[in-house]
Amino acid sequence: MPTLSPFLSAFAGAAIIVGLRLLMLPLLDPKIWYWRALLLGGSILLGWRYIAWRFTVTLAPLGWTTSAAFSWGFAILEVLTLLSSSVAFVILARTKERTTEADRHAGWWLPGPPPRVDIFIPTYDERIEVLERTIVGAKAIDYPSLRVFILDDGSRPWLRDLCTEHGIGYFARSDKSHAKAGNINNALRLRALDADRPDFVAIFDADFVPHADFIERTLALFHEPTVGLAQTPQHFFNSDPIQHNLGIGTAYPDDQRHFFDNVQPSRDAWGIAACSGTSSMLRARAVEEIGGVPTESVTEDFLLTLRLSEHGWRTVYLNEALSEGLAAEGLPEYVTQRSRWCLGMMQIVRNVYNPFGHNNLRLIDRLSVLDSFLYWSTTFSFRLAGVICPLLYWWTGIMVVNANVTDVISYYVPYYLALMATLNWISKRLFVPILNDVTQLVVAWPIFRATVLGLLTKGPHKFSVTAKGGDRAKIIVQWPLMRPFIMLLALSVGGLIVSLTSDFVFNTAPTAGDGVVVVMFWTVYNILVLSVAIAVCIDRPRYNRPQRQIVEPITLTVGGEAQRGWIVNLGPGGARVSGPVGLATGATGTLTLPLIGDIETRVAAPTDDGYRLIFAVTPQQRAQIIERLHTAQGVPGADSGDLGRMLHELARAMVD
Repeated sequence: MPTLSPFLSAFAGAAIIVGLRLLMLPLLDPKIWYWRALLLGGSILLGWRYIAWRFTVTLAPLGWTTSAAFSWGFAILEVLTLLSSSVAFVILARTKERTTEADRHAGWWLPGPPPRVDIFIPTYDERIEVLERTIVGAKAIDYPSLRVFILDDGSRPWLRDLCTEHGIGYFARSDKSHAKAGNINNALRLRALDADRPDFVAIFDADFVPHADFIERTLALFHEPTVGLAQTPQHFFNSDPIQHNLGIGTAYPDDQRHFFDNVQPSRDAWGIAACSGTSSMLRARAVEEIGGVPTESVTEDFLLTLRLSEHGWRTVYLNEALSEGLAAEGLPEYVTQRSRWCLGMMQIVRNVYNPFGHNNLRLIDRLSVLDSFLYWSTTFSFRLAGVICPLLYWWTGIMVVNANVTDVISYYVPYYLALMATLNWISKRLFVPILNDVTQLVVAWPIFRATVLGLLTKGPHKFSVTAKGGDRAKIIVQWPLMRPFIMLLALSVGGLIVSLTSDFVFNTAPTAGDGVVVVMFWTVYNILVLSVAIAVCIDRPRYNRPQRQIVEPITLTVGGEAQRGWIVNLGPGGARVSGPVGLATGATGTLTLPLIGDIETRVAAPTDDGYRLIFAVTPQQRAQIIERLHTAQGVPGADSGDLGRMLHELARAMVD
């Protein structure tokens, strides 16, 4: 009988994984826990099988050598990263949806009066166009016992006037201590003194707009008296910097979709759903009982969840799009935001709730803290090390992973394929090679610094609020973020070329044997990742075009002549329409929109299929447009990955 060569035989495991992916996964329901447990458990086993091979075959001999230090150091980092994945996969093995529960318990307080609800909108330095959306959205909620308050830590007179104009409450404080948490606690204390003190408080960041049914849906989950907080997902009506700068916003979701669509429902199934800072509903009595929103961390939301649990209050998660917000618009703001999240988690572990320390947390809450700690402390460090380690070989001769191609195919490839297949089966194709690595790499160094700072220093630590809004109509090259990637790319390309063609630095290729092929492929992959990361560091222009486009018939009347057409893009300040013809730039008239009426308009410029219009709206019309754009039911933006469309949009962005 003919036998396969060892090289071809090494593909057996990968072939089995691909076969199961093509034949079995389409038939399995990712909502059923035992299928999830089986596939996630299989991925974990393949991962630890790979680690066993790494430690028994591929490491430098132990000793006081540079090679041993880097080889064993990287392997230990791999172990910690896989430990993080293993804990995360245990949590992902279960999932819970509460939509039916919310349907069943809507109006649980009847025939009694509806609970009193306050909406708190904490703000510091957001611009008027950002706050206006949130105020209009909050006022549009249909609920009989509701009050809306702006909590202004910027003490801006114009904002006080805006609140008066809209008929909502306004709080400002002279003591700015403890940032957002302190701001909310101040409002809670003031409202507790009023005769109409709230039973529940909804929290919205200044750049998040509630949908009209937010209160109705979230209050339904408080039918159980032990529920202290109900969290909903964050959705965004604009692309984040990675989506936008690569031009893939309609084909690839924002980087938080996996957490809100998959991780949070799984955490809820284990009783460890986490508060996410905005788009949440609190039971006022529960927050009062624990002494207010905790202030020991810059991520007061996660700490609030733990403090509530410590006092017997539950956090639940309703996976429905009940609000939409403004994602970080520039790459520096994106990086700053995620660094702050990491710093807050390190503060919690160091100063408040060490998962192995003496505290009153439940075992499952300790696992929750451990999961978050491992994610922030290992994932991004590993991504950074993965780019640097091949350079050690090309430029110093240090072999961090001494493996042959056949073994890599036998041990690593089946694990990687199983991992990608399982995660994409669970998450609606959110995990894309290279792109996921880029998402982690662009924030890896700042997050590594935040990890070290948070763990080694007690604080308090300074942090920056994520800037939102403003003029972003120009191309901006983020050189401070781009330079390290350019340097790493140059070293990768240079090392690959120089070391393989000459002995200018180290003539390592003849002595490394089959291992050089592994390092070569590793380097080529890193070159692709670094190239995309560099492209991400170029912030492309943004315009006021909400992702939730309203396409509907309109009538445009100019010079007494009415023409029918379609809205293509709509915003509070103008629109783009298709259909009308023969209009002069600067001509004025009216645009008739369904449910809003006639809007005074001016033709700004022609487009390929119509015209761009500028509005002269009344305050009422502006509010109506904002309501239509941001408060209707539905999910703004993409919620699943489409690889074919993604490649098409990426190619188009490169041409543009």
